[in-house]
Amino acid sequence: MNIKKSLFISLILSAVMIITSLNSWEFDAAMCTIPPNVVYDTHCEKIGWQVWQQCGNTSGTIARSKRIECIKIKLDDLTGDYLDSHVEYRVHCQSYGWMSWVKDGALAGTTGQAKRVEAINIRLQGSISNDYDIYYRVHVQKHGWMPWVKNGELAGTTGQKKRIEAIQIMLVEKN
Repeated sequence: MNIKKSLFISLILSAVMIITSLNSWEFDAAMCTIPPNVVYDTHCEKIGWQVWQQCGNTSGTIARSKRIECIKIKLDDLTGDYLDSHVEYRVHCQSYGWMSWVKDGALAGTTGQAKRVEAINIRLQGSISNDYDIYYRVHVQKHGWMPWVKNGELAGTTGQKKRIEAIQIMLVEKN
């Protein structure tokens, strides 16, 4: 193998390793700040409501082919300067498209209609947004875990008819 070809292959492999490591970046427990905290619960196909989760723990199911149909998200342990704060979110739902923004534990999605949630946006409002970012990622049918996104960015897919099966959410203090 000539030197140019060997160098080219090495560069390609290095780029793939860097991109893979960026997309598989994980939070560690030290990044989870309590209080304040974000808590969330999902309604799953043929299962119903799960238990409330927090700190990046998984809500929903993995490897069971069950769609998330609805989600509730709220801030917990708000004190002092953060009493004016809210978490807002909306979902892209089968047959409905983007649904209206809701906040503070309200239902986003449907129950009893067998409709899949395909994508979600989550954002912080109020003084908490000055000090914290909200990170989240979803496990999507046939894609697995998608990259972490934050502060209102899209997690999931639209136009592909793929269900979200699980979600992880956490607050991270800004540097």
